[in-house]
Amino acid sequence: MAHPYPARRVERACLMILAAVALIYLLDVAAAVAAPITLALVTGIVLSPLTRLWLALRLPGALAALLTLLVALVVAIAAMFLLEPIVSRVIARAPLIWYELRETVEQLKAMLRGLDQVAEDVASAIDAEPGSDDEDAVAIPTATEALAYAPGIAAQALIFIGTLFFFLFARVETYTWLGRVIPGITAERFDEAERTVARYFLTITIINACFGVLVAIGLSLIGMPSPILWGVIGFLMNFLLYLGPTAVTAALAVAGIVVFDGPASFLPPLIFAGLNMIEGQFVTPTLVGRTMSVNPLLVFLSLTFWLWLWGPLGGIIALPLLLWTMEIAWNGRAPGTDRDTEPEAATG
Repeated sequence: MAHPYPARRVERACLMILAAVALIYLLDVAAAVAAPITLALVTGIVLSPLTRLWLALRLPGALAALLTLLVALVVAIAAMFLLEPIVSRVIARAPLIWYELRETVEQLKAMLRGLDQVAEDVASAIDAEPGSDDEDAVAIPTATEALAYAPGIAAQALIFIGTLFFFLFARVETYTWLGRVIPGITAERFDEAERTVARYFLTITIINACFGVLVAIGLSLIGMPSPILWGVIGFLMNFLLYLGPTAVTAALAVAGIVVFDGPASFLPPLIFAGLNMIEGQFVTPTLVGRTMSVNPLLVFLSLTFWLWLWGPLGGIIALPLLLWTMEIAWNGRAPGTDRDTEPEAATG
């Protein structure tokens, strides 16, 4: 007589797979609501030290949540105002960059004269001039089309703000309720995971800010246009482990070819890649600690999945969700495991 347990395990595995597929489908269909809610929860976890500071000053919970929300909104609005002139200048120079890139590609086509098919493919991909009627040219939305998206964006912003405020206000009650309804997980484990992820991202933010400053200084020393913009891009994209720095390195390689001639065209990507290697191999492991290291495969898969599901917003929440989930799992291990014997992460 066959043992019933293997069959039950197969059934349980099939049910888990079906539940995961259904959850992914639901997150995709309800992205307009689920994405801002998830972003708000992740933001609340990262900003939790600020809320704890207000509470330590004996402010009421509602006022502490409101102050944290206002600080987050002020920082976001200030960043947009500071970046707007830089972004506008780059957009204004886009046609010049486009033409210079065309000339560079034309030179490459001349070097590859024997590869006629490749030359034709490259020409069809980039020969469309700005303002031409080529069907393959990138269409820029009009003001009317942009305004059509305004109500949806405003609704998502309200969902984000409301969720963030009430999460900050009712964090303790939420963790207590989750500890009661989820077997084997206590409210203390949620709280400890929150503290660990918040410390980690505070440290990483400081590291990335210093990294962006060094990138801007390095590019300015070699005469690269808009070094501050590249520094800001390096700061932001460095949060997307592996994928972000790779994309910036590729962009700087193209920009180097457009701006400089000869071997100097390789300097921008080399400066960025060198600084990124120093940061990734020495600075971050020293300040963050080995116990918070994450399997690169898990990071890559998490970024790929969330970018595929929700685009850039998914890339923002991918790493915090992964770290939070791992901290919940690690804290649930039995005493005496490897995690308990390792030193605590130096997360600042």
